[in-house]
Amino acid sequence: MILNKGTINLITHPNILTLARVAAIPLFVGLLIFPNRLCTALAALLFSAAAITDYFDGYYARARGLVSNFGKMMDPLADKLMVSSALIMLVSHNWVPAWMICIIIGRELAVTGLRVVVADSGEDASASMLGKYKTGFQIAAIIPLLIHFSYFGINFSAIGMFFLWCALVFTIWSGADYFVNFRKLLKS
Repeated sequence: MILNKGTINLITHPNILTLARVAAIPLFVGLLIFPNRLCTALAALLFSAAAITDYFDGYYARARGLVSNFGKMMDPLADKLMVSSALIMLVSHNWVPAWMICIIIGRELAVTGLRVVVADSGEDASASMLGKYKTGFQIAAIIPLLIHFSYFGINFSAIGMFFLWCALVFTIWSGADYFVNFRKLLKS
């Protein structure tokens, strides 16, 4: 890790974790092309590992003073790419209702666009607590939905659907909250 005076090199530990999340996407998507027990379990494991890096990249960035503009923009984008890819693959197998995923991905795109406007105006565009809950419920839904099959009498699909409904509520709530909080920027 090389730090220049007053600037942070883009290739820092937190940013590598963020980019690793993006690199994991084609791997778990590739596994889901073959929706059998082994591939779905491996896809869920890979998605879980990638999701864990979301916590650590932010933690390392703050703890080591490595917060960068690249990280501020790429971290939420990596999350959205990862979550959207997994949800689209779930729809492709008819394991989740497409209308729910349209709402979730639509909100993600709308809020990402708003974040660009917010950041451009110099305001803080970081995620709210509602947004963090939304992400948590999305991840909690996606992992069992990716597993899909029942193991040890546990219906992972039903567990995932429960959390997906919770994620949908937080998706709508946090999206509305974001637009209400920054409505003044939308008027200008």
